[in-house]
Amino acid sequence: MNAETIKKASAVYFTLLKDKVIDENSEHFQTFFDPEVRQTVLLLADESGTYIIESPKRIHLVVQPTGSVFATNFTHMKEKHRQIETKKHFHLISVIIMSFLASIDRNQAAKIRTKREGISYYALERYVNDLMMNWEKILKAKPNFGEEERLDMKEMVTTWKYMEVDTEDYGLKKGNRRTRIGLIASAMRLLETEGLIVILDRDDIPKVIPKQELFERIEYLYHDYDRYEILKKLMTTEENEHAENPSN
Repeated sequence: MNAETIKKASAVYFTLLKDKVIDENSEHFQTFFDPEVRQTVLLLADESGTYIIESPKRIHLVVQPTGSVFATNFTHMKEKHRQIETKKHFHLISVIIMSFLASIDRNQAAKIRTKREGISYYALERYVNDLMMNWEKILKAKPNFGEEERLDMKEMVTTWKYMEVDTEDYGLKKGNRRTRIGLIASAMRLLETEGLIVILDRDDIPKVIPKQELFERIEYLYHDYDRYEILKKLMTTEENEHAENPSN
């Protein structure tokens, strides 16, 4: 491993650290596929607890769940994202994000539709509300529901149920993260910060357009995790399976 290889590999890796994704238009894209450079970048990633995803037109850098020098716990996430006030809000935001992922990761038709039309915050609120009401029904018959998956569903259902619905005057209330739409806005900002979605009509009726980077993240990373598939199944309700138009 010579100095020139290390220099090129470092440039690729630290660009990935900064931008999270390198596409085919970047000068670093072709550099990465030099065998010695690629081997060095993968070594840097492994040693720092990160993971490289290679797709036909993009290279992604993601943080491994454990053992990463770049991993953040809940406290660090609160410092970075002030909208996350408590762990119960963090858990709800996680459910909102997972619900969003489950809604676009169903079939090719859903993928095409959401790439073209997006999903509005209000459609996502209905989606999550249907999910919470379904969980509430299950909890009445099965109080331990969610324990096996290490989810405090009772607390999440209760918190969500008594949050303000906030279906009108979005422009006045969008900053209020204690409302359902405000919490959804917080969740979507996390994905936006990672460069995985685009938010349109932010000041009117906001909607989320998934970027190709998100679909690649799902295909090349999330599908390899059993935890993702378990949670995805939990996010599915009969109503959501038959939803015809999630964009409104």
